[in-house]
Amino acid sequence: MTITDFLDPKRWLSPGGGPLYVQLRKRIEAGIAEGVLAPDTPLPPEREVASLTELSRVTVRKAIAELVDKGLVVQRQGSGSFIAAERPRVEQSLSRLTSFTEDMARRGLSSVSQWLERGLFLPSPEEVLTLGLGSDDQVSRLARLRLADGRPMAVERASLPPDILPNPLAVTHSLYEVLGQAGLRPVRAIQKISAVNLTEAEAAQLGLPAGAAGLRIERISYLPEGRVAEFTRSLYRGDAYDFVAELRIPEQPA
Repeated sequence: MTITDFLDPKRWLSPGGGPLYVQLRKRIEAGIAEGVLAPDTPLPPEREVASLTELSRVTVRKAIAELVDKGLVVQRQGSGSFIAAERPRVEQSLSRLTSFTEDMARRGLSSVSQWLERGLFLPSPEEVLTLGLGSDDQVSRLARLRLADGRPMAVERASLPPDILPNPLAVTHSLYEVLGQAGLRPVRAIQKISAVNLTEAEAAQLGLPAGAAGLRIERISYLPEGRVAEFTRSLYRGDAYDFVAELRIPEQPA
């Protein structure tokens, strides 16, 4: 499909689809995700995009500005706007229990968190059952958007018993670092991974178009004595992660 056909407003522009610049931004995001707009290739000039989409240049400029803020488009002085170069995927080992901060540091990436929720709350029935809480207990919750070198990578939601993490505000960067300082770092975990298509809200958090591939991960982590220390539900972008496991053939009996 040519860029002219892809941007033809009859294919995607809808009177009830929300602000025009948002519809254009989502259309370009979809083109990037589907490979119609390849990494490191130029976008047509603003004037041409406005002509192809029958939108104003102000609308086009606003849509492109949001794509630049998301890191999907880069602007080069004197050359115009380009689809950002494809970033390498992150390989995540399934045989090691490490934190997001440790994983990114090992790869030379700078990790940042945007807090979505942090504090002590009344537990849900699932948290009570998984963490072994009493009916009058609270639960420590940490929910954050994780970014690596400015790129949204995952939304993590961790729940812990309050005696293991009495002050959630003490976690400013790495949860496992705080737990390690208290001698309460988990030593093993059971993890379940499911492939999903992101909802519109989930995709917006991760800078992806609605319906893009994601990985939903549930992890229950344990202390050395077998007590559950952490219950985590995470959503990872599917275009950024490869989960790798080493498999061994059991030795045959003599």
